[in-house]
Amino acid sequence: MANPPYVCFSHGKESGPWGTKIAAMADLARDRGLDVESIDYRGMDDPAARVEKLVAHCAPLGRPLVLVGSSMGGHVAAAASARLPDVRGLFLIAPAFFIPGYEALTPVPRAGRITLVHGWRDDVVPAANSIRFAAQHRAGLHLIDGDHRLTEHVFEINRCFDWFLDDV
Repeated sequence: MANPPYVCFSHGKESGPWGTKIAAMADLARDRGLDVESIDYRGMDDPAARVEKLVAHCAPLGRPLVLVGSSMGGHVAAAASARLPDVRGLFLIAPAFFIPGYEALTPVPRAGRITLVHGWRDDVVPAANSIRFAAQHRAGLHLIDGDHRLTEHVFEINRCFDWFLDDV
């Protein structure tokens, strides 16, 4: 790969930068020879502040990007994609889109490829929200039999992430 993308992870509100899912996906990306980073948002509850931090980290890199986000991190990654050049892909896990009272804040992404993974039994962000987002943006969508955290489905998520990386 002449100019491989830089993979940047954004964790959710209740997790940390190197949780189980991110660590597994980062290992897969590193095995492909990609550079990876996971931004630490702990103590930052404001999604807009998280977007600013992600943009500030990625903008000076001057490289193609793959942004990966889970829950609130999915919202952050999608919002940042609209402000960053050359976002080749967005890989979003149970992204916090169309939350009641905050529907207007659901970002409009800009990326070469968008894929979502969501659990049917998610009681934090309904799967219907990802279905709606995927339909609006013609994104790939994988629905699996899991809850919001999807920690029992790391293998399935990695399989989807591997397929996604094949195309970016």
